[in-house]
Amino acid sequence: MIPQSPAPILDLIQAFRRSQVMFTAVKMGIFDRLRERPARAADLAVVLRADSGAMGRLLDACVALGLLTKSGEQYANTSQSELYLCRESPHTLTGYILYSEAALYPMWGHLEDAVREGTHRWTQTFGLEGPIFSHFFRTDEAMRDFARGMHGLGMLSSPLVAAAFDLSGFLRMVDLGGATGHLVRAACDRYPGLEGVIFELPRMAGIAREHAGGRVSVLEGDFFQDQLPEADLYAVGQILHDWPEAKIDRLLRKICDALPAEGALLIAEKLLFDDGAGPVSANMQSLNMLICTDGRERTRGEYADVLGSAGFSRVESRRTGGYLDAILAKK
Repeated sequence: MIPQSPAPILDLIQAFRRSQVMFTAVKMGIFDRLRERPARAADLAVVLRADSGAMGRLLDACVALGLLTKSGEQYANTSQSELYLCRESPHTLTGYILYSEAALYPMWGHLEDAVREGTHRWTQTFGLEGPIFSHFFRTDEAMRDFARGMHGLGMLSSPLVAAAFDLSGFLRMVDLGGATGHLVRAACDRYPGLEGVIFELPRMAGIAREHAGGRVSVLEGDFFQDQLPEADLYAVGQILHDWPEAKIDRLLRKICDALPAEGALLIAEKLLFDDGAGPVSANMQSLNMLICTDGRERTRGEYADVLGSAGFSRVESRRTGGYLDAILAKK
């Protein structure tokens, strides 16, 4: 009997190698250099202070992965690399890539311990105590890089979330913890009668203002501690998955109490299938939340339960086919 192909298992064994090729090329600035002009491996090695032969191996691996093209000895970016792997591109994902390489990759090495203990790995990996999100963002540059990376992801997902439901009846949308405001901007672009507000912590508000303008403004505050700005539509994008039920229940009750009758909350998160097994991206993100935070990803039913407990009467969910799904909860 011919045994089944081990291809899926072999693919998983080698998956981290492919990630590290991209992480390293981004970290070294290879795509940024090639955005200026095509170059030979030897030339890049001189500029980036690397071994010429090793640089050629890395560049050829990037070609094999579809991240670069090669003509003779000249290497060049693909169109996707120009969009997503160059720091100055408005669609860049480099901030999230650098965060993945510097923070997530070493923490994922402790997945077994996270599963055994049910807690995040910040202390084990970096010896850091205290609020999780303060560690990687201890410098303004690190915070800006991460915000730019999340902005790139948001540019892909937010238009789909904004289009998932008819939001034309709402007048003022406040994006709680909205970072660069990609979600509220997508909603305002789609609905001309909508006014948008990004409600952010003071340290992030400056970055938010760089992306605001038009019908989108920025207000400073802490959505857990401060009074929420008036709105008939609130939004939270990749916020609820950071926290356990008790903490998000407190936030959801606060949002529900602040809403007028017929007001609503728009949620952008990955939705697990009803049995919890799939889609793969949602399961991987749920494990990522285990490693990084006190939260997790949830099913449609789990969101309906926590939203119902907080006072919302009607909850709808949509799979967008994109990076994030959408939930609309009405008061």
